[in-house]
Amino acid sequence: MLQVEPEVNILNGSIKGEGSEVPLLPSNTERPKEFADGNNATSEDKESELDITRTTIVRKKPPQVLKTLLLGILSPTSTVWNWVTVAFNTILVLFMVDMVFRARLLHQNHDLSFVRVGFVSHESASLVLREPDTSKLPVYVSYKQVAASDDEAFVEPWKSAGKVYWLSSDTDFTYSFVIPLLRPSTRYQYAASNNHSGYFVTAPPIGQTHPKTDKFTFLTSSCIKPRFPYNPFAHPLSVPGFKHLATWVPSLHASFMLFLGDFIYIDVPHRFGVDEETYRREYRQVYASPDWPSVSDSLPWLHVIDDHEIANDWDKNTTAPYPAAIDPWDHYQGSINPPLSKDGTTYFEFTQGPTNFFMMDTRRHRTPEFAADPASPDKTMLGSQQLSSLLTFLSRRDPSGVKWKIVVSSIPFTRNWRFNNADTWAGYLHERQTILEAMWDVGTGSDGVGVIILSGDRHEFAATAFPPPRDGKWPLSATVHEFSTSPLSMFYLPVRTYWEVDAEDDVCIKYLPDGNSKFGAVEISNLAGGEQSFLKFRLFVDGEEVWDYVVTSPPAVTGRGRGKDAVWG
Repeated sequence: MLQVEPEVNILNGSIKGEGSEVPLLPSNTERPKEFADGNNATSEDKESELDITRTTIVRKKPPQVLKTLLLGILSPTSTVWNWVTVAFNTILVLFMVDMVFRARLLHQNHDLSFVRVGFVSHESASLVLREPDTSKLPVYVSYKQVAASDDEAFVEPWKSAGKVYWLSSDTDFTYSFVIPLLRPSTRYQYAASNNHSGYFVTAPPIGQTHPKTDKFTFLTSSCIKPRFPYNPFAHPLSVPGFKHLATWVPSLHASFMLFLGDFIYIDVPHRFGVDEETYRREYRQVYASPDWPSVSDSLPWLHVIDDHEIANDWDKNTTAPYPAAIDPWDHYQGSINPPLSKDGTTYFEFTQGPTNFFMMDTRRHRTPEFAADPASPDKTMLGSQQLSSLLTFLSRRDPSGVKWKIVVSSIPFTRNWRFNNADTWAGYLHERQTILEAMWDVGTGSDGVGVIILSGDRHEFAATAFPPPRDGKWPLSATVHEFSTSPLSMFYLPVRTYWEVDAEDDVCIKYLPDGNSKFGAVEISNLAGGEQSFLKFRLFVDGEEVWDYVVTSPPAVTGRGRGKDAVWG
């Protein structure tokens, strides 16, 4: 039973007594007949008898409903609320089992079939397909040029992009390929014989914007976990953030989504293994989401890797489980990323329109977070080879019309995030300073090129400025800006973890932590004459545009300090 003895409160009480005298005899003495009624005893031989009646008024304690429901402690006074709390806690357990195990057991998606677009340059496009059904092999892939919009009429015959004869479990039945010899700023349709199709638009010529919009636009975000916030009535693989993103994709005319890591969460809410198949299943589940086609059929995705695609706060280089984690990442993401900066590396470089990109790998080469003091020159986030490649990228002269260098980091460059900041660039301050000085040098040049950092990871948004030191050799126009945006579909932190410290030079422009879905749109417009450029960052939270900010590239003039700043903006 769920009912125990009732508890009561004593409200009031009284005691009433009535007495008589009886002979007093030793306790071991039999009472004589003559004293049986006590009439023949003297006063010294009599003892008193007292009848006491106690009356107590009580009231039954009321049930403590909140204590019973919230703590699960059974009430001694209410069977009803005991059954309610048992039912309530049973439902919570079922929700937990559903959240943790339902997708794992019922949606392994071994039969997943899809085609998606990755890196698209001004002359080629990279695609990856997955087809485990051998009866559909070979898979034929075709493409054709189409009208710039569905409202325009344009007819061109299909062309063959090739065919795939064989797929195996070695690559989880995936295959990547490139469609070459395309025209810049042109819309194409692709189709595969396994019943998948989509669209992409090639990039404008290097140094130019898209002629239709006079802008070059791309999106940025990070962090995805299906069915979060949890909804027991939603599909186990639904991604609410995809729904928010899908409403804006048609109107933003973005060239691609630059996704900054944590495409999967291998260890949330529970890690089921460290083998290749466990990691592969997590990728298949995102691609099998019913919401994925709405954000990928006409939007290419580019990727960097972060910790939850390996293990939380990963800083152990290529030790296990890194080999198992990088296997599906290479097949599903890296194989259709931009060109590698160097063969055998995991960081990327490319140029599109008015922008040069360097996509860092902040996980594979870093020294352990707590191996030394953050300011120690012995600590490195990038490793010597990647750092050298980044510094070369920053110092290299850009093609005509390119006005921005964008450095992509999976984790924040600013040290203003104070919670667990050893995992960010705040834990690698010596190397960070080396990079910052190289970035300020870019703004000193006569080409008028600015530097922007894009990052994610924190499940919050913040825009931060890194001005050069006062009275230094760099002009104020060399200021570097960072936009850190996440999550696309995950939780946000209910406590505030980002703030400035007076003795530091990381300047907060905007901090917007709330919202389970955030992404940014970066729009670049070159001014007439090509000497300066505007970069506009637009922030979207839970499907609504909430903030924007414009950065102007440094002036394309020779000079330093006040002389260059006099014509900035």
